[in-house]
This record gives sequence, structure tokens and C-alpha cells, in this order.
Amino acid sequence: MTEKLPIDLSLAGNDVRAFTDELRTKHAIIKNTSGEWVLLKHANVMATALDHERFSSHVSRYLQIPNGLDGEEHTQYRAVLDRYLTHEALTPFIPVFERVTSELIAQVPKGKVIDVVNDIGAVFAVRAQCQWLGWPAELEPRLLAWMKENHAATRSGKHEWTANVAEEFDDIVREIIQSRRAEQNGTADDITAQLCREMVNGKLLTDQEIVSILRNWTGGDLGSIALCVGVLIAYIAEHPELMTTIKTSSNEQVEAIINEILRIDNPFVSNRRVTKCPVHISGQDIPAGAKIQLNWTSANRDQAVFDNNQFDPIKNADKNLVYGIGKHACPGQLLASLELRIALQTLLSSFNNISFVDGQPPEREVAPVGGYHRVPVILS
Repeated sequence: MTEKLPIDLSLAGNDVRAFTDELRTKHAIIKNTSGEWVLLKHANVMATALDHERFSSHVSRYLQIPNGLDGEEHTQYRAVLDRYLTHEALTPFIPVFERVTSELIAQVPKGKVIDVVNDIGAVFAVRAQCQWLGWPAELEPRLLAWMKENHAATRSGKHEWTANVAEEFDDIVREIIQSRRAEQNGTADDITAQLCREMVNGKLLTDQEIVSILRNWTGGDLGSIALCVGVLIAYIAEHPELMTTIKTSSNEQVEAIINEILRIDNPFVSNRRVTKCPVHISGQDIPAGAKIQLNWTSANRDQAVFDNNQFDPIKNADKNLVYGIGKHACPGQLLASLELRIALQTLLSSFNNISFVDGQPPEREVAPVGGYHRVPVILS
């Protein structure tokens, strides 16, 4: 069934999951007040994400490398950038991420209220990414402040504010790129310096292209990792039996558990596409040039696909769309999985109990942001 009248998804309030759960039982596709056709069913979201002939990923007036590109152009850039995100490329950073996490967790006060989203998730995300990219530790306060403002701007729905915040992040990246370009002896060999030497079609990446790449890698990942940590800890606090399971499981099993928790409560809410031609989806005729929203949160909770959302990391793995699907799937999936596993394992090895705080329930984010704004807990 299709809803033809615009539906205001901001009415989702503090839980986009519950709102889309209700909508999905009545409608496969809706049109929101922004003029986007929102796909709610798992089958439609997956089919559209895999259909590169009829749907374009070129959805923004801003340069978005690589996932805002189509066809051969996307393939060329993705081939260069994926080399930085393979198991082989990331393995040397495992001890780095372990050290970052251990130092952070050692500073967490036992028996006192902390907010795992901001006190652990956000700080870990910034420190891990700075180590991976070779950015100075002095940037931490600036990046943490940027993350807070970015979420606030996204919640507000004010495009001018969101654009200004995005430009602030681009300014940070430009400063780092310029410092790498200015090095006369070329001794720096961190990831950012390597990007400054990369070539596509025989041409060096421009500053604008590198800014876009690092915005994709870092701007989104900082907030996403923090939100993921909040979701994971909140779920484990509600299901304490998982602590023992995680502690006694292999790395691969832990990553499967993490992915299943994130499927159930997906902080990566949506991606967009644009129709290249007229299309017909679930009874709805949609013209060329229409905006399409792939609602990952809704698709990952489709009761018909996931047996009424029963927790099952093994059975649900091949249908899980947390990181997208197809050639435009999240380039940083391996990096995010690695960081989240290390963060979770380190935290659970240091604490035997995670409990919510009386009178301070977790606060969910406001649509269009997913996950939690705050998750106050006591670790002991």
C-alpha cells in the first residue's frame, strides 16, 4: 500500500524506529514533507540500492567522493580509496586502536554516572580517527565541539545551519591538507599525506576531492561511531546476559553480535537516490528526477524478513543492511567494525556490570538522527 499524502517524519520525535515500524505495517512507500519518496520495506530498499541503471547516487550539489558518484567515475575513485580500508591496510592499526581504547577506559570513573555516547563513544571516535589519519591530538576539543554542533544542526532541519557546520569541518580538513602540501621534504607518510599523493586518471587528487573524501570518511564516521557505542551499551544494559557471551566469543562472533544489535537499532538512518527514469514501486508511479530515500532503519526492522525482530546474529547476517549493500555500500565498514569491536571488548573486559541510572533514562536522538543522544549508565 502507498501513502500519497506527505507525511512529516519529524513527527517520529525521539524514536524513528517506532514511527517507521507503525508506518511500515500500512505502507511500503510514503512521500515525506521534503518531497522524498521514502522506501520502508526491506525488499524495496535492497532492490533500489542494487539498481544502478534506474537510480543515481548523485544526489547533492556538493562533491561526494566516492558514494555520490555513478558508473565508471565511482569505480575509479572507489578502486583507489578501498585500498586504505582492506583488512591488510587496517591490521597495523589494531594495536593503535587497542591502546587508544585502553587509555580511555582506564580514565572512566567506576561507580559514577557517565554518558557513554559523549564520554566514551565520541572521545573514542575522535582519538581513533586522528590516529588512523595522522591528525594532531590537539584537534580533539575542536572535533568534539564540531560533533555536538553537527548533531544539533541536523536535528534542527535548518539547511543554512547544517551547511555552515559542514563548512566548518571542511575548514579543519583544508588546514591539515595544506600542512601536508607545505612539507618540503615529504617525510609524512600518514593516511592524509598518502591521499595527497594519490592519482585518478593520471591526475593528483585536488584539495576539493581530498576534502570530500575525508568528509566522507571522518565527518560522518565520528558521529556514527559515537551513536553506535550508545546503542550497543544501551542494548547490553537491557540484556546483561550478552556480556558473558561477548567476553567468551571470537572476534568474528563479536562483530556479528554488534551488527545484529545495530540492525535492531540502526543509527545509520537513510541514504538518498534520484530516479534516472520513471519507475514503479509498490503501486506508485514515480517520475524521473524524483528524490528517493532508502530508509535503512525501517528496512532492517521489517518483521516479514527478520522474524518479528528476534535477535539472531547468524540467521539475520546475510539480510542485514546496516552498512548498505552493493557497490555503494559503506566504504568504511571494516574500519567501523574493527573500532566498535575493540571498544566494546575493552570496555567489557574492564567492567562486570552496566546499569541504567534511576531517574535518568536513555534519551533517544530526534529524527532524522538515529540512536541515542545520551545514555547515562554506571559501570562497576
